[in-house]
Amino acid sequence: MENHTTRPHHVAVVGSGPSGFYAAAALLDAEPDVRVDMFDRLATPWGLVRAGVAPDHPKIKSVSSQYDKTAAREGFRFFGHVCLGEDITRDELLERYDAIIYAVGSQTERRLGIPGEDLPGSIASVDFVGWYNGHPDYVDLAPALDTERAVVIGAGNVALDVARMLLLPEADLRATDTADHALDALVGSSVREAVICGRRGPREAAFTTTELRELTDIDDLAVVADPGQVPADIADDDTLPKATRRNLEILRGFAAHEPDPGARHRMEFRFYRSPVEIRGDGRVEEIVLGVNRLETGEDGRTRAVDTGERETVPTGLVLRAVGYRGLALPGVPFDDDTGTVPHTEGRIDGDDHRREYVVGWIKRGPSGIIGTNKKDANETVRHLVADLAEREPVDRPADHGESVETWLRDRCPDLVDQAGWQAIDAHERGRGEPDGRPRVKVVDREELLKLSRP
Repeated sequence: MENHTTRPHHVAVVGSGPSGFYAAAALLDAEPDVRVDMFDRLATPWGLVRAGVAPDHPKIKSVSSQYDKTAAREGFRFFGHVCLGEDITRDELLERYDAIIYAVGSQTERRLGIPGEDLPGSIASVDFVGWYNGHPDYVDLAPALDTERAVVIGAGNVALDVARMLLLPEADLRATDTADHALDALVGSSVREAVICGRRGPREAAFTTTELRELTDIDDLAVVADPGQVPADIADDDTLPKATRRNLEILRGFAAHEPDPGARHRMEFRFYRSPVEIRGDGRVEEIVLGVNRLETGEDGRTRAVDTGERETVPTGLVLRAVGYRGLALPGVPFDDDTGTVPHTEGRIDGDDHRREYVVGWIKRGPSGIIGTNKKDANETVRHLVADLAEREPVDRPADHGESVETWLRDRCPDLVDQAGWQAIDAHERGRGEPDGRPRVKVVDREELLKLSRP
């Protein structure tokens, strides 16, 4: 077969979050020469770094500077405000590109499946996080913050994030890039207590040590845990991973110390609890929790088993943070049980999908931290590049780059290119500068598009 390694290959990356940018960087480093066009349905890139990371974690958000460097490289183009399945199709991309990488993440929630889950005041964390981060899809969420207690279901970092955002002091909030509509609502909130409920015990909780430790630095916040659930010797088991032991030591500290009775805000960790029912007349008024015990199965996995005992907790706000879930892509295989695309080391399964690949959460499920996506993307790209070297190139005109952009602008008159995003970025940063904020986000789609135009 003729060797095509001397000509550029063209790859479409659908999704502009961390996994998409790590895949793009790996492709641009690859041999043979690869050109990358990145697509996103939003006008703005960066995915969860922009719309998922808590606003009071600017160090985590600083990874976006790496993505800026990738976007500035020769051979990279960004096309925002382009929706796969509406503006363009999978088949049209396959006609124009040697390969497609889907980097679309997990865009919806895992359901609790209990009565009352859809009562007003019961909110998925993915929606709440999008609301305070200025995601255009969630601007009109208007969560009910006229209650003194919020109950958060889940024992991972997202649960910690949403609870912490409800309880941060005003000065801390105003120093962040929290969307202005959410900033005003959170400052005026009546919430004084957040109860975080995990169905298993503190050993099984998925918090990271950094997130737990930083709770002690928040002014006017009392953090508590039941000493019976976090006993004095809980961290003494040397067979536990070091990270788990560190977490248990922090949680034990919360359980061992008397909380400041004068603190304005209170956060409680309540383990061995599962939601059974959410009740209320027209809105959330209380949640019923089932008390669990732990059992270890023959497979060695620890499971929460309902004891039949119940607790009723009055609350006007329930935040469901039990995990994210992927959505099916038009024309692409999908495993409904796992919420992921079936694949083998990033290659999508099936003879009809030999030029299609996945990275990130749509590949492996919603797990890991931002940096996990780099190794994940490198694995997929390694196979993709090997495959490119063995395939006949897609037939396309010599002016492929120009013809693709002409086609896209015809389909999407409001397309946002890299220059358009840079204009939005500069505007937002400029708005934040007078008040010492990283940026003041624009959340209205029409305003974003207007800012992006030359």
